[in-house]
Amino acid sequence: MLVETGPTTRTTGTTATTPAHAELVARAASLRDDLRNNAAEADRERRLTDRAVAAVTGSGLMRLMTPKRHGGHGAEVRTLLEVAATLGEGCCSAAWTTGVLNVGNYVVSLFPEQAQREVWGTDPDARTALVLGRPNPGVEETEGGVYITGKWPYVSGCLHADRVGALVLRPGGEGRPSAPYFALMPMADVTVEDTWHIVGMRGTGSNTVVADRLFVPEHRLLPYQPVLRGETDGVVDPANRYRNSLVGIFSIGLLGSLLGGARAAFDLVQEKAGSRPVAGSTYKSQAESPSLQLDLATAASKIDTAWLLATRIAETTEQFAAAGENADTLTRSRARMDSTRAAQLCREAVDLLVTAHGSASFAEVNPLQRIWRDVHVGSRHAGFGMGIPEQLYGRALVGGDPREISLLV
Repeated sequence: MLVETGPTTRTTGTTATTPAHAELVARAASLRDDLRNNAAEADRERRLTDRAVAAVTGSGLMRLMTPKRHGGHGAEVRTLLEVAATLGEGCCSAAWTTGVLNVGNYVVSLFPEQAQREVWGTDPDARTALVLGRPNPGVEETEGGVYITGKWPYVSGCLHADRVGALVLRPGGEGRPSAPYFALMPMADVTVEDTWHIVGMRGTGSNTVVADRLFVPEHRLLPYQPVLRGETDGVVDPANRYRNSLVGIFSIGLLGSLLGGARAAFDLVQEKAGSRPVAGSTYKSQAESPSLQLDLATAASKIDTAWLLATRIAETTEQFAAAGENADTLTRSRARMDSTRAAQLCREAVDLLVTAHGSASFAEVNPLQRIWRDVHVGSRHAGFGMGIPEQLYGRALVGGDPREISLLV
């Protein structure tokens, strides 16, 4: 049962042993039912409940990508995927937020050690929101760092984060061109504009973060393009096993929520099929109808295929990390394509399921309508949409450079 402990409740200190993959997934499963019970409130209030955030954090599930030396789990990418998917079976918004905050912590692990100590020195459960939107140009160079002024919309998890990592465009000078940087900013030093009035993923509270001439010291600024290219030697800790896999980890942090939502929708429709009538027919229940059976089979196949694509991203990331090598652009482009197709398949599966279940799917008391809204919004995240992933993969397949289209590969 989720316990009301307030938004600042944390599990602090380090443990003697790091939890194994199975244990972390089991912890997520133990929260599933209570997250489901909190999901309607999160949707209504447009933010996760403090109970849900405290429970996920207290279970150590915000430490997945935090380095072990700072009290985190340094977990595998597949653990992030399975934890997020399991949480998503209870609440898509909770899973999405957990995924984003863990990916944000991963990005912090790429910063200089001084910045990492500032984040996790006294609190290994510290949470970092992350936004990869267009770099903000409001940067003024000064001694020891920069002053930043700007706005970043769609910052999932900002209502429950300690820090936020956002992209800024650092001006050039003395022969060097302008370049994007990650800027790591304490949430206490920025403001949040209430702009997240969206029909789905409402509980993520993906509002707009605003900085007003905020000083950011040099050690909290990280060049963006070298991280994307895996050219991190001498920039970040070389022991970070996923330092060359930002795009893969980012997509996994989002896909888990969609997979979990699709699974939850499938389970609801399958469970009710034996007791729901088929209007205008002689079938005693939906379960007897060949149409419902075909829809369930097709939806199950779509969800299974989405899972296989997502796990291929995770496994590929693991393989290159273990070898200490960078993936080539074709492999990276394929990962963008895989994540896009997985998101589409989740959406298609949920569409099939709500149609098969009938108009009752859209009753306000039915969780199916919330899952339908969440998956439709989440699957249209910019990382999955606008036709860019298909262009990247197609360009790579004919031997071209996909980075001419987008750096996010």
